[in-house]
Amino acid sequence: MLEIRPTCEHCNSALPNTSTEAMICSFECTYCKTCASTLFNNVCPSCAGNLLERPIRPIEMIAKYPASSKVVFKPKDLETKKKQSPKSNERKH
Repeated sequence: MLEIRPTCEHCNSALPNTSTEAMICSFECTYCKTCASTLFNNVCPSCAGNLLERPIRPIEMIAKYPASSKVVFKPKDLETKKKQSPKSNERKH
């Protein structure tokens, strides 16, 4: 079952269960649409998986299966990411 994390891991914007701005990867790394699309090109900066819209848990299920209140705030170092080019990751033969 999805945790439904309450904030963007990069900018800490609020992403309540009813938010249509939440994006997640298969490991549930959670980002707002702005960070996901403009900073990370819809690729999770933690696992390199794709970021998709997080589903909204129906209100009638929230009491039985509440959304997480655990904030995961791990801003990514965008300067280091910019300096890394695809060629720097290639193996030399």
